[in-house]
Amino acid sequence: MDDNPAIGQCLCGAVKFRISGEFESFFLCHCARCRKDSGSAHSANLFSSTAKIKWMSGEENIKTFRLAGSRHVKGFCSDCGAALPVSQPEIGLLVVPAGSLDSRIDIRPNAHICCSSRATWDNDLVAIERIDGLPG
Repeated sequence: MDDNPAIGQCLCGAVKFRISGEFESFFLCHCARCRKDSGSAHSANLFSSTAKIKWMSGEENIKTFRLAGSRHVKGFCSDCGAALPVSQPEIGLLVVPAGSLDSRIDIRPNAHICCSSRATWDNDLVAIERIDGLPG
């Protein structure tokens, strides 16, 4: 049993989960598919070939979308649409959207990937003003 499991949930709280085990990698993917999934510049996903997920509640709310002709899979809550982990036993992988976790994670992103597909506006973002709350 993992002494420090990662816990997370969807935005509305209907789906809750616990992950036991270690994450092996953490990638920020800029491919067009991940940009569409996230609605942002990139997805931020943790990967593990050994971690196990236990759904604590709301498993009936989980929907999975598989893009035909690809390995691209997205899990999400049918109520709020928030991204959720996806177990892919056929390739031995658990993929966890970093933003779905409530627990602190100790792994830092390994790399930005698929940068050749990066959004044209995703440049020099470190120079943009930083505001702690909402603007205005």
